[in-house]
Amino acid sequence: MVPRLAIAAPCAAALLLLVTGVAAHHGDSVETIAANDLRAPAGTLANGVLTLRLEARDGAWYPDGPDGMMRPVAAFAEAGKPLQVPGPLVRVPAGTRVRITVRNGLAEPLRLFGLGAQRGPAPDSIVVAPGAEVEVSFDATTPGVYYYAGKTGEGPLLGRLGKDSQLNGAIVIDAPGARSDDRLFLMSWWFGLDSTSVSGLAPGGTFAINGLSWPHTERLHAAQGDELDWRWINMTDLDHPMHLHGFYFRVTGGGDGATWRDIAPEARQLAVTEIVRPGATMAMHWTPQRAGNWIFHCHFAGHMTSMDGLNKDRRHPDDVHGPHEPAGASVHDQHYMAGLIVGIEVTPTGAAPAPTAAARSLRLFVRSRPHVYGSYAGYGYALGGTPEEGESRAFTIPGPTLVLRRNEPMAVTIINQSHDKAAVHWHGIELESFTDGVPGFSGYGTSLLPAIAPGDSLTVRFTPPRAGTFMYHSHFNEFQQLGSGMYGAIVVLDSGQAYDPETDRVLVVSDAGPILNVIRGPFPPTLLNGSVTPPPMALHVGTRYRFRVINIRTDFPADVALLDGETPVTWRMIARDGADLPAGQQTVGPATLAFAPGQIYDFEFTPEKPGDLTLKAGYPALPFPVPASATAAVTVR
Repeated sequence: MVPRLAIAAPCAAALLLLVTGVAAHHGDSVETIAANDLRAPAGTLANGVLTLRLEARDGAWYPDGPDGMMRPVAAFAEAGKPLQVPGPLVRVPAGTRVRITVRNGLAEPLRLFGLGAQRGPAPDSIVVAPGAEVEVSFDATTPGVYYYAGKTGEGPLLGRLGKDSQLNGAIVIDAPGARSDDRLFLMSWWFGLDSTSVSGLAPGGTFAINGLSWPHTERLHAAQGDELDWRWINMTDLDHPMHLHGFYFRVTGGGDGATWRDIAPEARQLAVTEIVRPGATMAMHWTPQRAGNWIFHCHFAGHMTSMDGLNKDRRHPDDVHGPHEPAGASVHDQHYMAGLIVGIEVTPTGAAPAPTAAARSLRLFVRSRPHVYGSYAGYGYALGGTPEEGESRAFTIPGPTLVLRRNEPMAVTIINQSHDKAAVHWHGIELESFTDGVPGFSGYGTSLLPAIAPGDSLTVRFTPPRAGTFMYHSHFNEFQQLGSGMYGAIVVLDSGQAYDPETDRVLVVSDAGPILNVIRGPFPPTLLNGSVTPPPMALHVGTRYRFRVINIRTDFPADVALLDGETPVTWRMIARDGADLPAGQQTVGPATLAFAPGQIYDFEFTPEKPGDLTLKAGYPALPFPVPASATAAVTVR
């Protein structure tokens, strides 16, 4: 069965916490903090003992580069060396004795986590007075990824949004013979509140990877065929569904900061999106088979959007300027991507793929119109050759399901008839970089995918290499466009298969409009196949159904359940993120699913008796009021 995920409340809930510290511009005479790429271990390792001297000091943090906004934070450093975010890396072979002296150069008492007898978020019961120092030690026994942290206030470790938010460091305990060329990434955040802003957030709010926010995050480099091992640490209060463009990866291990578990090779599922929970760690392995530029990012739209993007006016130009103002006058030229994104450049090692011939052609229209969500615009797609094509503002939510064939070349012409720039990402499809859909980045060298301007078009070509469930969605102005309708399902069939919508049910979970304010709400209702009141569903006893369940919400996870009264029925998980599961990984269990944006699951369900069921899709349990679930009546005959 799919585990019930303990998904934390999204930004809207976590940011109700008050923070200290105010972002500032240049001019403050405070020590500048350096970004730490977590490649160089700190301290001195000799005779099985690591000796390290740490200091905590106040500094000026520039996650947007040296010319960006400064955030005043506390950070760690090796004694006598510059401050770093994340703090100095503790990396040792298993069996090492670790001895660390910590000096508190802050004006407040410093509480330590992860450096005493136990790892993880439980406090070490070590409090360092201002100006004082303590010695801590532990035996590095169980190989894995852990972390250490600091806090100047009371309460649990998580909940740090301002000054304390960058008091983090990584601990890696290597098994004998472990690779030394893996990469380590630590996610952190900094946020303040502003009741006068559109989002409710103060300027300077940001998410960072190894101390930097996209596009300033480190540009990674690899060659086709390289074996890549990445390890992740989440030091924020929020889940991060991390999504890889263009390729699959396998999660090889993970933990909660206090413990670590390696996943047996036969249990490692293919995935394109994996949740890293608050205070958790994850290891992943993947191989880039195709050259070009690719990104790995959090699929919560608010976690990959700049403050400008979160605070922009999301109304249609007709609402703002009146019907006589040209639509193009309101089109912004920025992508608004920022935060939890890393880019990787894969250099070619062989010949470029031959041009695709005899491709099947599709036309996909991008459209928008005002007043779809109150005073806010709606976006959507229409497919060429359908009745919607002739109506310039007609579209469906979700967009039309695209039924494709494995190994059949496709040429999709995207025609932008909306008021905003557009780009389409073919989520989960293994394709060439230029087609991937990230404007200004997808491609290679000087051949980069452009955003599609209003009134313009672009043809992209790809050949789906595997059958399964995928999706297409906006990759421009994501915080608005994803919440407002720019998404649809893709079903790729094997040769000889037929698509029968009677037994092959696509279930797309999404939002009914953009989040208007991530602090105050109101939060958008949940849509199931574009409706808060989905039509009834009829099933038949003994018939095997395939449910293709897609989450394309903006900043919220979702719960889906198929219930007999209050009790879930039983279904079998048969695929994840478009990849069929081998028999040993398929699971039978209660028909409930808690999943995050960017995740896709396929289930088989065969009704055994007639009766009435209920299909629900909505928010998980959250500590604030949310709209009711979208609920469809299901009759089994």
